[in-house]
Amino acid sequence: MEVRYTCDPQGYKRMTSDELRKMFLIDYLFEAGKVNLAYTDTDRAIVGGAVPTDKPLELLSSKKEMAADYFAQRREIGIFNVGANGSIIADGVEYKLKKYDCLYIGKGTKKIEFTSEQASDPAYFYLVSYPATMEYPCSLIKYEDVEPLKLGASESLNKRRLHKYIYPGRFPTNQLVMGFTTLETGSGWNTMPPHTHQRRTEIYMYFDIKPDALVFHFMGEPDETRHLVVRDKQVTISPSYSIHTGSGTSNYSFIWAMGGENQDFDDMDGFSINDLK
Repeated sequence: MEVRYTCDPQGYKRMTSDELRKMFLIDYLFEAGKVNLAYTDTDRAIVGGAVPTDKPLELLSSKKEMAADYFAQRREIGIFNVGANGSIIADGVEYKLKKYDCLYIGKGTKKIEFTSEQASDPAYFYLVSYPATMEYPCSLIKYEDVEPLKLGASESLNKRRLHKYIYPGRFPTNQLVMGFTTLETGSGWNTMPPHTHQRRTEIYMYFDIKPDALVFHFMGEPDETRHLVVRDKQVTISPSYSIHTGSGTSNYSFIWAMGGENQDFDDMDGFSINDLK
């Protein structure tokens, strides 16, 4: 498990593109036959990818970083499948996930395994985990059971569908809020005008990016913005002082996950486009 430490706004202003990428971009999570994890000091989140092929993959604790006997001993987890059909077995209970399905795993779940229906066409499991104090049951959320919220307009190039999966209105969690957004054909901008979350942080995982396309992910304080060039299935970490918006050369999707002081989806500090520099 790699550990990522993020910097304060003053240090951020002096960073080169390579330094920004090494600190805020995670580009190695999805590897056939492996579970890869990254730990960030930003709200002590862990992000990971699992691509099972010919045998199950188990999600294990890292003693050095977590000091836990098993991964979910003091954590809750949200897991999306962004690949072909697969399953997650949590303490002996099998949950089958198609593409865009999501599983919430509560604190205290001891054994978690990932499998693919076909080794030649594997599932791609993406997980985000935050510390937890309360135990809540595992819950499977199917894509077809989530009513999307339609946002934006074609003329502003941000027509999109927002899908809320893990949030207080659906079932209780400790701090995790999670879902995904899809840009319509002909649109490229997400979350514009931008905002920050002083009381929590956000993590993006961009996916469904075409091989010949990319996304420019904008970050930093509104008057000191930078960008990261992001490709398919790469993750960006957004500390509390940073905006998080992006524009693609084609339409795309991204999974957003938040953790911190509260779970109020609308708890954000917005900025006008005129504030950006």
